[in-house]
Amino acid sequence: MSWRDTLRTSIGAVRDHRLRSALTMLGILIGIAAVILTVGIGQGAKAKVRDQIAELGTNLLVVTPGSSTSSSGVRGGRGSASTLTSRDAAALANPTVAPDVQTVAAATTANVSLAYDTTNWTTTLTGTTPEWSTIRSRTVTSGRFLTSSDVATSAAVVVLGPDTVTQLFAGRDPVGRSVTLGGTKLEVIGVLKALSSADLTSNNDLAIVPASTMSQRLVGGTRRESVDTVYVKATSDRTLSAAYQEVNAELLNTHHITGSATPDFSIATQDSILSAATSVDKTITVMLGGIAVISLLVGGIGVMNIMLVSVTERTREIGLRKALGARPSLIRRQFLVEASVLGLAGGLLGVGVGAIGAIVVPHLTSSRMIVSPTASVLAILMAVGIGVVFGVFPATRAARMTPIDALRTE
Repeated sequence: MSWRDTLRTSIGAVRDHRLRSALTMLGILIGIAAVILTVGIGQGAKAKVRDQIAELGTNLLVVTPGSSTSSSGVRGGRGSASTLTSRDAAALANPTVAPDVQTVAAATTANVSLAYDTTNWTTTLTGTTPEWSTIRSRTVTSGRFLTSSDVATSAAVVVLGPDTVTQLFAGRDPVGRSVTLGGTKLEVIGVLKALSSADLTSNNDLAIVPASTMSQRLVGGTRRESVDTVYVKATSDRTLSAAYQEVNAELLNTHHITGSATPDFSIATQDSILSAATSVDKTITVMLGGIAVISLLVGGIGVMNIMLVSVTERTREIGLRKALGARPSLIRRQFLVEASVLGLAGGLLGVGVGAIGAIVVPHLTSSRMIVSPTASVLAILMAVGIGVVFGVFPATRAARMTPIDALRTE
C-alpha cells in the first residue's frame, strides 16, 4: 500500500465517523485556539508597552531621588526623599561634564485643583522647563509651549493636557483663558497633543507650568530647590550607556557619595522600564499558556481514546489485511496517519478560531492582540504532533494483532 492509498483510506475512516471525529478535533481545536489567543495577548501587550516607550524616546534616562527615613526610623519608598535639586539638573546639562547628554529637564509634580468659572478639576501639576517637551516628545495642538522667558520671569502661564481641557472647558478653546490655582490665576497658553497609545491618565491629564513659577508662586517653602525627577536625553541610542555613566559619576560627585556608600538617587533607562513592564505580561502569558497546554493534553487524550475505539471496531479489518499480507508497519502507519489527520484538521480549525478571536476580542475589551504567523504554524505542527504521539499506542496495538485472533473477533 502506497502513502497515497494510506492517506485516502485514513481520510475515509475519519469521514465515515463524522461525529466521533468532530468531538475528537474539538479538544485539539480548543487547545490550539487557546495557544493562538495566549500568544496574541502576550505579543499585543509587549507591543503596546514598546509603543509607549517609543513615544518617550529610547535614549531617555530618568533620575529619581532615593528613599527617605523618618525620625522614628520608618523608611519611605524610592523617590520619597528630596535629594535631587535644580542644581543637579544644571550640572548634568553642562556639555563639559556630560558630553553624551543632549538635553536635561527637571520636573516637580503635585496634585492640585484647577478651577475655571464654576468648574474645578483635580489634576497633576508639573513644574519644568522648555526642554521637557523635547525630552518627553510632546507637542501642542494649539497655542505654544513654555519658553525660557516664561521661566526667567516666573510667568503665570500654564499648558494643559487634552483630558484636563475636556474636563474644565467642555469643548471651548482654552487658549487665552485663565484657570485659578489656590488664588493664583494662570493663563492657558497651549494644549498638549494626546498620547494615542498611553493608558496612564497622567499622560493626558496634567498641567505644565514654568519651574520658577511653581517653586516661587505655587509651592515655595522647603521645596523651592528640590525636584522630583530629572529627565536626561542622550545624544543617540548608541551613547545611552555612556550618558548613563556620565550622569551617575556627576551625581555621585555632587552628592559627595564615595566608596561603598549607597547612592541617594536612582537612574532608570527605558530598557529597564520595558523589562519591568513586560515581566508581568510574561507571567500572565505563562499562566495562560499552562491552561492552553492542559487543553492540548485533554485533546490528545481524546485522540488516543478515539483511536483505541477505532482499533477495537476494526479488529476484523485489521486481521483480514494482515492475512492478505499487510505488514505490521503498514497497519501502524495507517492508524498514525488517521491520528495525524485528526490533529491537522483540529489544528487548522483552532488557528482559524484563534484568528477570529484576535479580531473580536479587541472590540470587546481594551486588550491588543497580534496573531503571530510563526506561532500559528508552530501550533499546527503541535496539533499534528499531538495526533502522532497519542496515536502511537493504538497504532502499535493494532500492528501487534495476530491475523487469526483478529479474524475470530466478533
